Formats: sequence, C-alpha cells, structure tokens
Amino acid sequence: MRNPIREWFGEAVGTFILVLFGVGSVHAAVLTGAQAGLWQVAVVWALAVALAIYTVAGVCDAHLNPAITVAMAVYRRFPLRKAVAYVAAQLLGAILAALVLYALYGGALQAFEAANGIVRGAAGSERSAMVYGEYFPNPSLTKANGWTRSVVTLPVAALAEGLGTAFLAFVVFSLTDERNRARPGSGVVPMMVGLTVAAVISIVAPLTQAGLNPARDFGPRLVAYFLGWREIAIPGPQGGFFVVYVLAPIVGALLGAGLQRLLVAPSEGQEK
Repeated sequence: MRNPIREWFGEAVGTFILVLFGVGSVHAAVLTGAQAGLWQVAVVWALAVALAIYTVAGVCDAHLNPAITVAMAVYRRFPLRKAVAYVAAQLLGAILAALVLYALYGGALQAFEAANGIVRGAAGSERSAMVYGEYFPNPSLTKANGWTRSVVTLPVAALAEGLGTAFLAFVVFSLTDERNRARPGSGVVPMMVGLTVAAVISIVAPLTQAGLNPARDFGPRLVAYFLGWREIAIPGPQGGFFVVYVLAPIVGALLGAGLQRLLVAPSEGQEK
C-alpha cells in the first residue's frame, strides 16, 4: 500500500516538473525567442509531461491534471477524498513552479515589457501575462496577425479547450485500459501521453494557448495576479477564464473518458 503523504507529495512534485519545463518553455519562447515556432514549444511540453510521469509514477498515480483526476474519480472509482487531495497537490505544484519561473525570468519579463511598451496590469499586458496563464485569442498571434478579439470568441475557446482535453483523456484512458490489446507497455505510456499533449498543442494553442489542465492554468494565473497583472490575470481581459480553462477541460475529460468507456463496453459494468 502506498504512503498517502508520499503519494500526495509525488503528485505535487510531478506537477511542479510539468509546469516548470512546460510553462518554462513558454517563458523562453515569448521573452527570449529561444524556441522558434510552436512545435518546438510543443515538443518541450511533451518531454515535460513524460518526464513528470516517469519520475513520480512509482509513488502516485501521476494524474498531474485535475481534469484527469475528476475523470478517474467518475469512471475508474478513484476515491473522492484522494481526488481532492490530488487536485490540491497539483495546484500547489503549479504555483511553486510559477514562482520559481518568476525568480528566473523576472528580469527578462521587465525587459520584455519595457521594450514593448507594456504596463503590467494595464490593457494589453496579457502579452506578458501569457507566460503564466492562457488567453484567447493567443496574444502573440493577435499581435502578429492583427486579430481582433472576435476571431476567437468565448464559446469557440471553450470548445477548443474542451475538445483538446477530451482527446487527451481518451488517449490516457485507452493507454491505461488492460482490455486494449494494442496498448503499449507501461514504460512507453508516459511518452505517448506527452506526444498526445504536443499534438493537441499544435492545433489548439494558436487559438487559446492550449491549457488542457486547470492546475497548469490557475496556479500560474494566480501567481500572475499577485505579481501585478491583477484583473488582466483574473478574470482576464475578456473574462471567462474559469469557463474556458477550468470548466471546459473538466467537461472535456469526462466526455473523452466516457467515450473510451463506451467503445470498450465492459461486460456487466466491470472496469479494470
């Protein structure tokens, strides 16, 4: 039997690793141009997800995402009390990673804002806040392509985040279902999950930055709020961050996992 404290700590550490490298790649891309193009950021996210799972799966279930935890509680009988503890650990890990990233990139952030005439917390400062929480439309592409906010409306953003997380949950549940005869060995699953995240990012990130994970968004977004972005962070320039980046991923994960369950059609309702 796993030690509950060690298990909780493992989930927090895993999410810390995921956010440190994943959100860190966004910092590097936006503030320094270190990553040339979306796919390079997506690849770092794939590695971040895989490394996080590889390093902590021995001590916890390595959900690293509240949307996946909720889906596990609904479809895999993951205990409710444990699910609440997992979500708290995920949020803590994400917050700590965001604080570490600010310690590393605080100077680069100030230089970026000065060079681009950005006043933190004022209208338009989502161009720097985007290295923490997500925004729709993607602020970098809004600037580069001359988009207006009507290009990606709240319903479209919610659909994109929900659909992306649905596909992620569908793959996670498929890869971890013993009845799936085509599933790879357990040692390959973390990399496959990471590549799934990279694929979804490639399609969804141009629109909404591809949160897909309520802890990954809300933890860094909360840090950004207290670092001076205030209303630009929460509720955001268009509002709706809770619907798009928290509620939509959870609903999407439930739908994706539910679809996988329907396809498998377990006999007599037995779930392995």
